Amino acid sequence: MSSTVVRHALVLTMDDARTVLQDADVLVVDDRIAEVGGPGQRLSVPEGTEELDASGGILMPGMIDTHRHLWQTAMRAYGADWTLTQYFVWYYLEHGVAFRPEDVATGNALSALDALDAGVTTTVDWSHGLRTTEHAEAAISALAASPGRFVFAPGNIFGAPWEWANSADFRAFMARHREAHPRIGFQLAFDVTGDPTFPEKAAYEAAREMDLSVTTHAGVWGATNDEGIRLAHEHGLMRPGDVYVHAATLSDDSYQRIAATGGTISLSTESEQSCGQGYPPAMKVREHGIGASLSVDTSVWFSSDLFAAMRSTLGADRAWEHTRAHETGGTVTHSHLRAEQVVEWATRGGARALGLDGVVGQVKAGLKADLVLLKNDHSPSMFPVLNPYGHVVFQVGRGDVHTVLVDGAVVKRDGRLVGADLAGLRAAAEGTVEHLRSSLGEEVWQAGMNPEVPQTEILDNPYQYTEYRSAATHSASGA
Repeated sequence: MSSTVVRHALVLTMDDARTVLQDADVLVVDDRIAEVGGPGQRLSVPEGTEELDASGGILMPGMIDTHRHLWQTAMRAYGADWTLTQYFVWYYLEHGVAFRPEDVATGNALSALDALDAGVTTTVDWSHGLRTTEHAEAAISALAASPGRFVFAPGNIFGAPWEWANSADFRAFMARHREAHPRIGFQLAFDVTGDPTFPEKAAYEAAREMDLSVTTHAGVWGATNDEGIRLAHEHGLMRPGDVYVHAATLSDDSYQRIAATGGTISLSTESEQSCGQGYPPAMKVREHGIGASLSVDTSVWFSSDLFAAMRSTLGADRAWEHTRAHETGGTVTHSHLRAEQVVEWATRGGARALGLDGVVGQVKAGLKADLVLLKNDHSPSMFPVLNPYGHVVFQVGRGDVHTVLVDGAVVKRDGRLVGADLAGLRAAAEGTVEHLRSSLGEEVWQAGMNPEVPQTEILDNPYQYTEYRSAATHSASGA
């Protein structure tokens, strides 16, 4: 038996009442939270228990990212000045096929550690670069080797989902790894273009046959739209547990269909703000009572922590409210979206989206001990802590992640990852960069990282496995 007690913590329990405990102890035995003490209560602990002093810190559930393309992480910040069209061209049309299985493994391993370093203990690997079984094996092997908790969502942007999801090789891969990795959850990742013949129906049916939820980029300007939602709904294929990523350019009708079928929306606010999927739809989540979670999307562009996701989501929602009010000559006197709500979306909201509520996402006896201690005695930004939710959202960052536990095991202690082979990962990432750079050639590599101000033809369908084209993008833009 192993045990750890966190003493003198300010605890964000994220229970239904969002209870905050001052000066509390939390005891972890083996992989679970054994006891949560009341304010000022010192818990008795088994002999040999490791003690962590959380004085001046905030203890909260491990954060949960419901949409991250881990395989792309060796390209960190390469696309900082990209638009969504440039992303589609680089990955979907031109260079995504250059990634080898070992490059996928490197990206996954690097991103898995990156997430833990930032207090993200559960991550959905939205792994849509798996053009061969070897790529898929590499991706999941890297996840299995990480101490983090994952949901693996395999996909393939280079192939038709109605074909690969029903192939014998894919079915065998899924059966083999679901049995081998009981700690890893599974979803199926594909997009729905809105083609009225609805070929993606066969991919949905494959997911249901395998008892998998679907995660899909929905409401992405110029790529996926209301028709995809309508087709899935009218065929009876939307169900609780499905996750709609971005959902930024949908009509109220689509939001109502998502709400009515128990789906949730994964907000990647930094992505939506920068790429052009549409305005981050936190206000639609609020208006329609849809469950929400937060996600990073890809560190090719964006921050790889959920502190930035919380901050940007709160800011985007408030900017929307102020702008709408100003358009009618009014002003906003009270904000609707609060800091405690986005902290919930980053923790328990993710657990609900992934069917893990009651497993992780709260500091509660009996749940898995996935915990994050925010504490930095050397930082003037860590005191005073007056509004703990506001402090988490606006005052702290990944550098203040002091200790992280997953399944009761300490994976980060005193600000440093435990047992991480960063030198080996650095060498592997350099190998991926060198491979891509030499494959593309220096001129193409530099041009990709430094895009010109474009005279770009609007790309209304990045999915090259289908001939379907929509007039919606062109007619909407006037082109």
